[in-house]
Amino acid sequence: MTLSRIRIMFEPVIRRCLHLYWRFARGMTFGVRALVFDAQGRVFLVKHSYVEGWHLPGGGVEVGETALDALRRELHEEGNIALDGQPVLHGVYFNRHVSRRDHVVVYIVREFDQPAKPLPNREIIDCGFFDQKALPDGTTIGTRRRIGEAVQGEPISPDWR
Repeated sequence: MTLSRIRIMFEPVIRRCLHLYWRFARGMTFGVRALVFDAQGRVFLVKHSYVEGWHLPGGGVEVGETALDALRRELHEEGNIALDGQPVLHGVYFNRHVSRRDHVVVYIVREFDQPAKPLPNREIIDCGFFDQKALPDGTTIGTRRRIGEAVQGEPISPDWR
């Protein structure tokens, strides 16, 4: 059985376990994600080891951490990306597909430094910059919608999906 097949089988169980833990540890889950665009207008995406598909980089805001601190940390951890300028708030989304308590803040990042592409690790198995019109197979619906909002001026939805 391939790693991809195993991940698909266990993704719902892993997600439910994590959200059960977060429900008691946090009360509400609050995350950040970034639309990181390079000079050629390509968008940075990541592929996690524990969920299927290509996603915008980001993650949970920890207790005592600001959304911008979490964004800086997640970009460094997932993409070896350091912010050079101030990110721009794009939108706040209710992610009811994950939980009735999950919200995600999305920022647009255009000023950054990435000295080298990070090596695959336990969490991020692949990442890279992709042309907006040629996103990799498996790019999630929410990711595609956020890109459409930022690039093509589609209406910003209050929901992640």
